[in-house]
Amino acid sequence: MKSKKASTKTTVQKKASNKKHKYIFVIGGVMSGVGKGVSTASLGTILKAKGYAVNLMKVDPYLNVDAGTMNPTEHGEVFVLDSGLETDQDMGNYERFLNEDIDAVNYCTSGMVYRDVIEKERNLGFKGKCVEAIPDVRDEIMNRYVASGMKAESEITIVEIGGTIGDYQNALFMEAARVLKVRHPDDVLFVLVSYLPVPNKLGEMKTRPTQNAVRQLNSYGIQADILIARSEISLDAKRKEKLAITCNVRPEHVISAPDISSIYDVPANFLEDKIDLYVTRILKLPNRKADLSKWKAFAKKAQLDMPVKNIAVIGKYFATGDFVLSDSYLSVIEAVKHAAYAQGVTPKLHWLSSQDFEKEPQKLKTLKEYDGIVVPGGFGKSGIEGKISVIKFARENKIPYFGLCYGMQLMTVEFARNVAGLKGAHTVEIDPDAAHPVIDVLPDQRKKIAEKKYGGSMRLGAYDCYLKKGTLARKAYGVDVVSERHRHRYEVNPEYIERLLAAGIIFSGTSQDGILTEIAELPKSQHPFMLATQFHPEFKSRPLSPHPLFIEFMKACKK
Repeated sequence: MKSKKASTKTTVQKKASNKKHKYIFVIGGVMSGVGKGVSTASLGTILKAKGYAVNLMKVDPYLNVDAGTMNPTEHGEVFVLDSGLETDQDMGNYERFLNEDIDAVNYCTSGMVYRDVIEKERNLGFKGKCVEAIPDVRDEIMNRYVASGMKAESEITIVEIGGTIGDYQNALFMEAARVLKVRHPDDVLFVLVSYLPVPNKLGEMKTRPTQNAVRQLNSYGIQADILIARSEISLDAKRKEKLAITCNVRPEHVISAPDISSIYDVPANFLEDKIDLYVTRILKLPNRKADLSKWKAFAKKAQLDMPVKNIAVIGKYFATGDFVLSDSYLSVIEAVKHAAYAQGVTPKLHWLSSQDFEKEPQKLKTLKEYDGIVVPGGFGKSGIEGKISVIKFARENKIPYFGLCYGMQLMTVEFARNVAGLKGAHTVEIDPDAAHPVIDVLPDQRKKIAEKKYGGSMRLGAYDCYLKKGTLARKAYGVDVVSERHRHRYEVNPEYIERLLAAGIIFSGTSQDGILTEIAELPKSQHPFMLATQFHPEFKSRPLSPHPLFIEFMKACKK
């Protein structure tokens, strides 16, 4: 049973803007990837700590309707909301920093906008008028800005515009923000996140790229109110003064954002530069005191000298190096951190390619060096036998194992082959003619796959999971029913459940009707921690409320 489900189609009806509602637009300059998402999330965290009801929104200029069909190696993790919408990984940071779920209306792409405008035109929604980018597409974007903040309790909406100022495809998003500012001049604020390089041979911070970015932003009719200056080092007073004069902002409105070891330190750093004071002053809001005590206590744990636990992550997205791999599994990384810090240990993640264990099986013995093993989600046959051999090694050598989505399917395949005696057991995703198809496609997915309808077609979003008493999963959660987020097409084949149970595996979490398997585990008497989930628990982990299954995994790793 699904707890709630919303279509990825989020056509927004035109609504009158509430003049009291405040909007903050976060825009990138110079280059992408310098921290707009973390800056947005951090600003939201600070304003929430000041007692304001904050709403975070991400707009992406690409023509994909959602992020679901994008390669995670190139684009980074696909983050799934409760509604089932597949989104950019920044939405994950928003939820983690705010410690709350975010609605589908808070995510928008050019694909969504153009699709809905065209459908409206096809249905005579424009009553025969000529449909144009200005004003019709622009107004659809503006309506989405307003709709994202229409929650009864919402007071401030912070909108991150993806990409950078110079991206042609961002023009209409900028224009919609500009018009909103014109209509409500006291209720809209612009933040520019820009990079200030320090060339090695010069050894001097350069402000000119940011000056040019501000001028380019001015060409859209937008003046930045606050500059967040990203760089390797902190800005000095001289650079702040120079930026203030050349960019037409007050010196104190230039916020220094040097490189730091943890993104969780950013809210406290921003607070030290009094960004909250300037935001509330510009938006004519009361400057309440921000209570970040719990957040600072968590962030401090990342800096403590705690025992190190080595965690092996067996991945497949290695095409362009560890940097992109980290983006591909961002929520897994953060969930491990949340649980580890709560347990008083520092996690050290080691990225191991499953293909290496296929080519050189003797490397399996090196897994004894690790305190725990994680096999995260994924698709396809690349490195699959390597993953299965890793799972077998973890089971036989009593190494704590945590499988996520594909990691559960392959744990079931390994158990079926090597414990239940089902030779030739496999997933039909890899071997459609497997002797024992212990992992099969969901019935409602079979037709979609045949018709090549892949986008937004998987089992997506939040579903209820019913837990079996006396199991590790039930003990971890402490309740009988939980809601977790899914993104998959394949499940444990119901025809094999009895045979697998008879061999000793425990299916500790199921759908309400008991047909779909959600959690698999081995008895505590056989293994310290061998558990895997069909859903993605990492999407629900938060710094101030670590996920209970990751907590149990880290407890086992400590031992």
